Amino acid sequence: MAIQNRYEFVYYVACTNANPNGDPDMGNAPRIDPQTMQGYITDVATKRRIRNYVETAYGDQPGMGLIIQQGTNINRHIAVAKREAGVEECTKTKEAVYKGRQKACELYYDVRTFGAVMSTGPNAGQVRGPVQITFGKSLDPILPLDISITRMAIASDIKDGTVEDYEKDEEKRGEDALRTMGRKQFIPFGLYEVRGFISANLAAETGFDDKDLNILLEAILNMYEQDHSASKGEMSVVSPLILFKHVGTDTNEQQHIRQAKLGCAPAHKLFELVKVARKPEVEVPRSYRDYNAIIDLRHVPAGVEVGFLTYQGMTWGTLPEEENWFHAAE
Repeated sequence: MAIQNRYEFVYYVACTNANPNGDPDMGNAPRIDPQTMQGYITDVATKRRIRNYVETAYGDQPGMGLIIQQGTNINRHIAVAKREAGVEECTKTKEAVYKGRQKACELYYDVRTFGAVMSTGPNAGQVRGPVQITFGKSLDPILPLDISITRMAIASDIKDGTVEDYEKDEEKRGEDALRTMGRKQFIPFGLYEVRGFISANLAAETGFDDKDLNILLEAILNMYEQDHSASKGEMSVVSPLILFKHVGTDTNEQQHIRQAKLGCAPAHKLFELVKVARKPEVEVPRSYRDYNAIIDLRHVPAGVEVGFLTYQGMTWGTLPEEENWFHAAE
């Protein structure tokens, strides 16, 4: 059964001496708002890392395939869905498209979760996903740096070259000619806030259920732990994943169910309960602990529950007992 509750969530990502999300149109420089100099992490970059974790942790399980995979043609996955649905790949009648769409939701986790445009090629229509994630935005301005690096080897090609050809080429060159220069883009530090929304109404269309929800939350908490690289070596989710669950308040059962699906408070009011700000004595932050992080549990609206997911599991209504960065407002 698809999820029956609306959710919002928020978490914080710390980036230290790394490039959180390069812009290919700007020489892979970290993305920034040119007016405020605050940094961005696009929703696409976040979804890519969620997909990577799901593929690593659950890729061998039924229904946990991905339609967006590196180095593949999406149309092939659409064709697979239509064939599995028992219709010809080339058939584009309304019924065939609907069956392909339905089967794609069953086969591919990212279609059930984020939706997909599958109206290309074999055509399985479009799916609006129940999970939407905002651009991550740094709390303070970031400082993009561009430094030179030296590579102690080159990679020049010799057409149809053999091992001996490359050895002779090395002998002809001096040592300096066998080096090359490069660039590295990074920021010294940035703390990014990322928000997300989960619709129970759209989940009913794709079949996004409680198991899918738990995998999504697990993936968000762990995605950077499985994605270390030269450019993203020090990135991690440093806060509990804060989850707002709409449960309803009405004594009438049908109205209660309706409230849980539609929500009991606007999302922006829930996000306002979470306050993270740089400590007054800190001029240049270099750690997430240079910020005060508070959540106001006293003013949570009726019909909404607050959960905190850490590596120790989920707790509801109170902050986890183990040491963490957040504190409840007094």
